[in-house]
Amino acid sequence: MEIIAYGVLADERLLLERAFDGRHTVRCLDLVLNRDTVPTAAGYEVVCSSVNDVLDSDVLRALAGGGTRMIAQRATGYNNIDLPEAEALGLSVARVSSYSPYSVAEFAWALALAVNRRVVRAVHRTREFDFRLNGLMGRDFHGRTAGVLGTGRIGSAFTRIAAGFGMRLLGCDLAENPECLALGMKYVGRDRLFAESDLISLHLPLLPDTHHIVDATALARMKDDVILINTGRGGLIDAHALVETLRAGRLDGVGLDVYEEEAGVFFFDRSLEVMTDDTLARLMTFGNVLLSSHQAYFTHDAVSQIVETTARNVEDYVAGRTSDNTLTSPSAPA
Repeated sequence: MEIIAYGVLADERLLLERAFDGRHTVRCLDLVLNRDTVPTAAGYEVVCSSVNDVLDSDVLRALAGGGTRMIAQRATGYNNIDLPEAEALGLSVARVSSYSPYSVAEFAWALALAVNRRVVRAVHRTREFDFRLNGLMGRDFHGRTAGVLGTGRIGSAFTRIAAGFGMRLLGCDLAENPECLALGMKYVGRDRLFAESDLISLHLPLLPDTHHIVDATALARMKDDVILINTGRGGLIDAHALVETLRAGRLDGVGLDVYEEEAGVFFFDRSLEVMTDDTLARLMTFGNVLLSSHQAYFTHDAVSQIVETTARNVEDYVAGRTSDNTLTSPSAPA
């Protein structure tokens, strides 16, 4: 079987080809799958999608019309896929329900530490032989309060690191995680977590109930000197409200690995183009904002697990099996 894969990064390509080696042929493209590029999928029974592909109803109908029967998403999140439409069209959809939680948790801490200790600003200065310490003062995390919004596998890994720093732990989730409780975490309501935390890290899926969970009201409840980290999904934060909060001189620092309108921007070189997203451009002007391009997951360990699970999902589809990764499961191929 021939498989077409979209949004494949250079460092990911060899791992993806090896995962299917000897079983299927995979064509790797660096294109984002959307309404403009969907004709390239014609004739491919299996489409391997990435997190920034746009699989809305129009794209899904075009895929089904071109012979696609299975979509293998190389990500945990699937908010970019219109699942009801996929099911109505008889498309099988699977995702990667889990991979190394340490990749994202450790990167969230890398952002938190870099923001707190002004590492990027310090490096820029020393490269110009400016060794002054003015404006570089940070704070000890020890003894301060970490608020973790979402305490699943990634959130609990973040919490273990926070406990190692000797921080007071607050959590908010639909269900309490026994591992976090054993570390001394106290589960509180969202408003209290926002109000009492010195460091807030977001580890929630993007759902209708979590969309813009950090909005203007939430930001107003936070301490003026809080550090806010988001390695979850860009849509968890109302970016316009965040800009207005930063313009008001509030928040000690912000670390963002995701952005709500990142599709078509992240993973690409836009350095020679005019940035038409005014909100993203404005965020980049704040010296206390550190923005990376959705790389928290990007370790050899995590990407290897992602592509291996994706390959298993395709094999399950071929064999007519389902698993915990299955999102929609029409009939198997003839």
